Amino acid sequence: MKLGVVGLPNVGKSTLFNAITCAGAQAANYPFCTIEPNNGMVAVPDPRLDVLAEMYHPEKYTPAVLEFVDIAGLVKGASHGEGLGNKFLSHIREVDAIVHVVRCFEDENVIHVDGSVDPARDIETIQTELILADIETVTKRLEKASHLVKNGDKKYAAEMETAEVLLKHMNDLKPARTAPLTKEQREIAEGWFLLTMKKVVYAANIGEDEVGEGAEELPLVKKVKEIAEAEGSEVLVICAKVEEEIAQLEPEEKKMFLEEMGIGKSGLDRLVTIGYDLLGLISFLTAGPKEVRAWTIEKGTKAPQAAGKIHSDFERGFIRAEIVAYDDLVREGSMNACREKGLVRSEGKDYVMKDGDVTLFRFNV
Repeated sequence: MKLGVVGLPNVGKSTLFNAITCAGAQAANYPFCTIEPNNGMVAVPDPRLDVLAEMYHPEKYTPAVLEFVDIAGLVKGASHGEGLGNKFLSHIREVDAIVHVVRCFEDENVIHVDGSVDPARDIETIQTELILADIETVTKRLEKASHLVKNGDKKYAAEMETAEVLLKHMNDLKPARTAPLTKEQREIAEGWFLLTMKKVVYAANIGEDEVGEGAEELPLVKKVKEIAEAEGSEVLVICAKVEEEIAQLEPEEKKMFLEEMGIGKSGLDRLVTIGYDLLGLISFLTAGPKEVRAWTIEKGTKAPQAAGKIHSDFERGFIRAEIVAYDDLVREGSMNACREKGLVRSEGKDYVMKDGDVTLFRFNV
């Protein structure tokens, strides 16, 4: 699963990317510093794994991961190829959801591409370009579906209706994800890979002197929140520069720094939590002396498909899943103790996995 980090030039995208991935993407005070997308795999912080590692002292400790992609800054006219528009649009099409970094800090030493700081205008600039690109895509779909329907192929009528609803909505410069589509129409539209159908979390990037209590109520942050609330998106208030500093610290130093700053959790922890929810992801756990590991699956995944995440043979020869709730395992201290108390459940092919299920799969190939 990929989260694309996007925004106008010089809003702090690459600085944030450096902070949360420690991937060392170049960051500088000029537009298009990031030309090719930088990818970084991020370990998902999960305190449950730490507890299981203390119980089992495993040879390996493997957390779940999310992939972040730092995408080139966008300018007006990108939908028509201005700046690095074509690259931007092709790269964003490949991600599963978007982290839209919005500048909410004043700094005369950092140039803004439009000459002033205005989060609402910046969000509108990017959203408009994505909508214009989507209008072009949907218009082509409508033309094709209309032609086929006129030639007697009625099965394309639903596509035609879906395109008409989307175009009416997007011509008012509203993103596809907020269009009043039926369930069937939404399924059709999702197959078109529209840019504005992707879920978004807005990262409101504030100044270093604004971190801590009261950050949520800053005037520029409140502008971002109003826009996000209107479309049902999430907002993460973060300082990319501070996060970059935190990323360089050892765990104990990091903990002290966060306490002193009054932050509580790092931006990575909060972003991953929001990102997981945004992508509809959960983790099931496996634990033993050889390895303690978190496995990422989508909500609604059934036991055989979850087993397939470990190995295709597990899914092909699936017999059952032996599952204990994480809290029960920690309280009792071992899988055997849980068995003795009847806390280990035997689940079949129709079982829908839950977040935190500690699982042993039985299979035969």
